[in-house]
This record gives sequence, structure tokens and C-alpha cells, in this order.
Amino acid sequence: MKYIFMIIAMFVAIIINAQESVVKGKITDYDGKAIENALIKAENSNQFTESDKEGNFSIKADKGGYVEITHVAYKTKLVLLENSMQIILYEKAIDLDVIIVKADPMNDITGSTIIYDDIKSATQPRNVSDLFKDIPGFGIQKRGAYASEPVFRSFKYEQLNVQYDGGMKILNACPNRMDPITTHVIPEEIEKIELVKGPFTVRFGQNFGGIINMVSKSINSRKNGFSGNLETGYETNGNNFTTRGSFLYKKDKFDITLNGSYRDYGDYTDGEGTEVPSSFKSTDYSVKVGYNPAENQRLKFTWRQSFGRDIKHAGLMMDSPWDDSYLAGLDYKITELSPMISSIMFKGFYSYVDHLMTNEDRPSFKATDAASNVFATTYGGKAEVIISPSDKLNIFTGLDANMIARDGDRIRIIKIMNGKPLPEPKTKVDKIWQDSELNDVGVFAEAKYKVTEQSVITAGLRSDFISAAINDPEQDFLDLYGGEIKDQSEVNISGNISYVYNMNRTQLQFAFGRGVRTASMIERFINHFNIGIDPYEYVGNPYLDPEVNNQFEFSVNQKFSKMELGATVFYSFMQDYITAIVDEDLPRKFMPSVQPIYAKRFINIDNAMQTGFEFYFNYNFTNSFHFLSDVSYTYGQNKDFDEPLPQVVPLTAHLSLNYEKEKYWFNFRSRLVDSQDRISETFRETVTPGFATFDLSGGFKPFKGMTIGAAVLNIFDKAYYEHLNFSYKNSNIMSGRILEPGRNFTLYLNYSF
Repeated sequence: MKYIFMIIAMFVAIIINAQESVVKGKITDYDGKAIENALIKAENSNQFTESDKEGNFSIKADKGGYVEITHVAYKTKLVLLENSMQIILYEKAIDLDVIIVKADPMNDITGSTIIYDDIKSATQPRNVSDLFKDIPGFGIQKRGAYASEPVFRSFKYEQLNVQYDGGMKILNACPNRMDPITTHVIPEEIEKIELVKGPFTVRFGQNFGGIINMVSKSINSRKNGFSGNLETGYETNGNNFTTRGSFLYKKDKFDITLNGSYRDYGDYTDGEGTEVPSSFKSTDYSVKVGYNPAENQRLKFTWRQSFGRDIKHAGLMMDSPWDDSYLAGLDYKITELSPMISSIMFKGFYSYVDHLMTNEDRPSFKATDAASNVFATTYGGKAEVIISPSDKLNIFTGLDANMIARDGDRIRIIKIMNGKPLPEPKTKVDKIWQDSELNDVGVFAEAKYKVTEQSVITAGLRSDFISAAINDPEQDFLDLYGGEIKDQSEVNISGNISYVYNMNRTQLQFAFGRGVRTASMIERFINHFNIGIDPYEYVGNPYLDPEVNNQFEFSVNQKFSKMELGATVFYSFMQDYITAIVDEDLPRKFMPSVQPIYAKRFINIDNAMQTGFEFYFNYNFTNSFHFLSDVSYTYGQNKDFDEPLPQVVPLTAHLSLNYEKEKYWFNFRSRLVDSQDRISETFRETVTPGFATFDLSGGFKPFKGMTIGAAVLNIFDKAYYEHLNFSYKNSNIMSGRILEPGRNFTLYLNYSF
């Protein structure tokens, strides 16, 4: 099925001639306090004015044009002009959590920022992955309603550098990825998602296919004293319940933030009324303590814990009785040290995951009682100094580290063998991670040079020093590699260069990056274990070469008085690409009579590639009424096997109409997904049909601080499944694919104080 109209809709525009008139407005901070002496300048003219003591201003300008608003104590803002405007400015402050995307061209990074406003949300995301579903180029791969993670273009898993608050990580303990980082963070705690769309910076760790930074809510714009919010939500499809609280106490030098969340989700039904096993319970909390020793210094401590219980995974062979984690982080930053040194920052973190998976309620339990308790420990940090020899040059240099350790066994109690009950059950212990370690210490330098007032060139270089060790290998894994596996080390060199040109609301950008990724612990050390990709047992290869992504990207963005559009075209040529193939010298180890009878082993191939585009078109009918649209497509090819790369998101488009006033708002949204017939036979993929879904949401504020939202999701009760989702016959009633929820009514309440 081809959704031709989703392309045509991108080019629909109504051009309205603007007329010059006197435009009035008011400028306040986040809490409604008037801002005096803010400078308001009309773009492309010499008209300017200042706000008075009440924050009011008037300026002679084109309605429908833009004005730039600046203030010494607040962040600069560009807004579309309309009469009787209410403009909110946010305080300037030291920010420890962002990686700075599309801000000051002398400090920004190639990428984009996606804002998540939970106050005006009418739905309850199951985890952070749900926040990615409307971002161009992204798909969500799910093992169930609890365990899901983003896939960007053809990149997934360790090919993406996913982090929290500018560098902290919680890595999965489960080889089936039942517990990615997106399951250990409260979704409503996230204010925005920063995305670097390729290896176009060397400053934030090993970067192969892009960086995803989930940024928690900033307190910079909040006033001193006690504040917070309480939220609760309900969904009919699954009888799902969510509740959350956030509390902040802030003084000039000290602040403390508390967050807590509880989710209780049941099994949902798809568009045909079939129940999908997807229930879970999760409890999360976090504590953040900040201290400002001086105006130019910021110290922050972060502690968070997450507890998952009774988790069903429709896409896997086992479920999770528990999934627990904790993370501790410490940040320090000092700015304006001298005319030469702009800032110095230090970041450190430690995280731990304790995960259990069992087959207790699965058909296989009758023959074998299997339980796997696995653990992941991750710690690391970063130090960076920003040097500014002149107004035209910024140099970012430093080092970072990520240390990963995993261990855990599977205990099998075999009750039936070859179809016959055993008189005495046999107990077997299988080593999953084989007590393995993977460490990465990186050194980097990146420079930004302002060529002209309109253009900036960026160049960076990075060296990663990798070490990997297996401390408790299974005998058959040792025998496969000659009876001894020595510790491995490698040095990987990455780099990037880009050019950005800005002129009259037009931005052109060309970027090239060489990203190098060392093989992951699964790819190195897994031993005859099904990792949730297909029915095969997988065997690691400790001697894999690192894979290399050579990526080119060109983008253009243009703003008009009422309209904004942009496009990105990309191409990646990948060398030593890591994949897995059937090895007929490796017979299946467990249940050897079950198909497939051979295991897969990870290998390097010479060549793979991906190319594609992303396009968006937005039109502002008024300051309150907006049309938003985007379309994205990725083409990936394994050149050595002469077949498509697996698990690639098909052609996807989003269309929405938003109407927003101060007291109420409405949103009509559609998601259009084409069929995916470019499939990998090596990974036993099958063709996925296209589909279209439609959602309607809205909300209002009955009184100060109170928000009520509601939505109807999948209005037409469409039965559909995503190309990235799959399941197994051992998943009770599910076989082949996990269908998504059918029609769902939601209610959401938020009280802020």
C-alpha cells in the first residue's frame, strides 16, 4: 500500500501577505513575573523597542514576521509576531545536562532537539521509548509493553550512544534487551531529547550511528521556594494506571528535587480484540541535590532507583519477575575562569542492574524450568575544558571513560527429556556473560571556527583505547577459539568535520563523520544463547574488528513568516560491519533436535551501506493554529550478502493539526507507515504491510495549576504491527508478530503548584 497523499501534503501552503502595523505584547518569566528592559528587535528591519516595568511593549513591524528578544539575564528568543502576545523568557544558568543542540553556532552540535511537554500530554508513556515514536527517522523495537528501545534509521543497540543527562548510562543486563536504559528513567521527568544524527561530534563518547541524550527537567526557570506537581492517568485498553509526583525546594545556592512514579499496566487487546500479554508494574524515584558555591559554579548529585515487577514479554521466550537498577552521578562545572578558559566540567556516574528472567508461565516450563539472573555494572565519567583563544575560535578538549562488567548464569531444571519424564530432574548451569568486561577510555579535541558572521566550521578528532576480557569462559567457548582467549585491546580513531551557513532564516549544513564502534559484549562473548533477534542460538566472537561508519549528511532549513520547511539527505558507507551468519560447524547446543539445528556466529563483513532522507513542512495559520508534517525513509543494504539490512524502519510520515490557547488545546495526529518489503532472509524477516493510525487529544485548564487532558488513540481500532516487532511460538497465543494496542481512551490529570 502506497500512501502517496502523505508526500503531497508536505507541499500544501497558503501564502498570506503581511501588512505593517503596531504589534503589542507582554514579556514575563516562567512564573509570570514581568521582565523590564528586554530588547525587542524586528527581524530584517531597524525597528526596536524595550519592555517597561510591567513587561509591556509595542513595536511597528510586520504581523506574521519575527522579532528577536534579548535580555542580559535571560535566554534569547525568536518569536512569530501577533497582537496581544504573551512571551515567556527563561533564565540563563549553568546547565550540566545538555549537549547543546542548535543554540549558539559557536557552541552547538549538528542535530536537533525534541521538547516533551508532559503538562499538556493526554497520554501516559509506558517508558521513555514512547517519546521517540513521532520523531522523523525513528522506530521503536519492543519485546513487550515494558521493554522497548529506539531504532534510528538502520542503527540500533550499541550502534547508538544512548545516554541520560549528558553522559550517564544504565546498560542492559539481559542479552534479550528486556531492560534497556529507556526502562530505567521516568518518562515524565524528561524535558527534551537531544539527537545528534551521526558521528558528527567526538565529545560525548564512542559515536557510530548517533547520540541520543535524554535531558531531565531543568530548574533554571523556577522561582525560589517550594514547588512541584502531581500527576495521574488512566487508560481503558489494559486498565492501565499511572501516578507521579515531583517536588522542588530551591534557594539561591541550594536546591533539591524529588521525583517518584508508579505504573500498573495490564494486558492490552489489539484491533481485532486479541489479548496481548504485556502487563507490568514499575516503581521509580530519583533525588537530585544541587549546590552553587558561586555564581559561576554548579555542583549536582543524582541518585535514582527503578523497580520493575511481573513483566510479560510477548516478543520473547521468557518473562521478568523483577528488573531493578540504581544510578548515582556527580557533576561539577565552573564557567568564566579567565578570558582564555570558558569552562571546565567534570562528570562521574555508577549504575547497576539486577535482572531475572524465567519461563515459569510459558509452554516450555513443562519440560524445563529455566531461570536466568544477570547483572550489569557500568561506571565512568568525563572531564572537558573549553578554551576560547578569540571570539572566533572555541576548542573543546578532554577525556571520557565507560567501564562495563556483566555476569550471570542460567539455571535449567530439566524435567522431561526426549518426550519422557525423568525419574529425577537434572540441573544444568549455563554461563551467559562468562564474567566479561569491556572498557573504553577516550581522548578528544574538537574546534569551532567562525569563518564569517554567518558561517562556522567544526572539526574534531578522537582516540578510543579499548580493552576486553572474559574471566570465566565455558569450556566449549574456549575450545572453539583454540583453548585460550587472551585479553583484547585496540585503538580506534574517529573524526568529524562540518560546515554551517546561516543567512536570513536559512541554514545550510554539510557534515562528514567517521565513527568507529568496538564490538559489544554480546557480539564478543555470548555463548549459545538466543538474544531475541530470531530463533537461532548466537555465539560470540572475541576477535571481531571494530566497525566503521563513514557518513555524509546535507541539510537545509528555511523559515518564512508563516511557514518552515527543511530536508536532510544522508549516506553511510560502513566497513567491517558486524553481523551474524549461520555456522554449520556449530550445531545447536540446547534442545539439539529443535529447528534451526545450527547456531549463528558473529562476523565482520567488508561492506554495508545506508542512505535516505528526512523532510518536514510546518505552517502556522495563526500563533495558535499549526499544521505539522514530516516524512522519512531509510534504505539499507548488506553488499556482501546482496540483501537488505535487517530491522530497518519503512517509509513513515506524520501529519498533525494543533490548536493551542493558554487555557485549552486540541491535537489531531496521524501516523502513516508504508509496507516494508525490503527484508533480510538471513534474519528470517517477513514482509510487513503498511498501516495508518489516527489519534485525537485535547485538554484544558479549569483553574490555576490544574490541567485535564484526554485522548482517543487509534480511533478506528486498526489491527496492525510494526516491522521492528516480532514474537515466538513460545509466547503462548502470539506467533510471528506483536500487534499494537487497538482503540484506547485515556484521561490525564496534572496539578502544579
